[in-house]
Amino acid sequence: MPTLITVLKGGGRYDATWVERLARGVRRHAPVFERIVCLTDLPLTVQGVERVPLRHDWPAWWAKMEAFRPGLAEGTALLCDLDTVFNGSANALAIPLAAPGLAAMEDYFHKGRLSSALLRWDGDALAGLYVRFAAEPERWMTAGSCGPVPNAVHGDQVVIDHLLRRDGLRPRFFQAIAPGLLDFYDPRRDVHGPVVIFIGESKPDTARGSVHAAWTGT
Repeated sequence: MPTLITVLKGGGRYDATWVERLARGVRRHAPVFERIVCLTDLPLTVQGVERVPLRHDWPAWWAKMEAFRPGLAEGTALLCDLDTVFNGSANALAIPLAAPGLAAMEDYFHKGRLSSALLRWDGDALAGLYVRFAAEPERWMTAGSCGPVPNAVHGDQVVIDHLLRRDGLRPRFFQAIAPGLLDFYDPRRDVHGPVVIFIGESKPDTARGSVHAAWTGT
């Protein structure tokens, strides 16, 4: 069963509204995902979304490491950031005709490096990421723990990229698997691709035009 996993950590900018709007976009544009799971520490109630409690109090984006917990999903799993906007047909995220298995979005700033904004795997294939991180969270959350990297910000995707490389695993990038599927939000234009990714200060709640309409469902 294809499962889309997102993470809502309390205390930040996001709340249940972001989960509801992501889920609405998924149901409309990527119905292949039969199950939508939100890992959260909040009392979330969103129709069509399965709430799964976070086990750890890992701060901010580090909570995303729980998405790799063993037993969380069977079959195809896709980790998807809450600030993703589904704007058109996106079943290709889960139906990888060209490249099955491990896949990720290529980082916008650092070519050849993955971004955890969109990351796909099968079953428990990446459970080792959770196991290793959970064993030494303070170590991995410390900048420099992954050696020299191009990223200015030390976050979950730096650790994920490092551990996968150490295991000899290199995900295919969605940009190569399905050209035109992903698009990066640009306020200077109204037309965007099927899956809109936000970088920097831009977010769906401050977007304009058709992208904002797609996010709100108006």
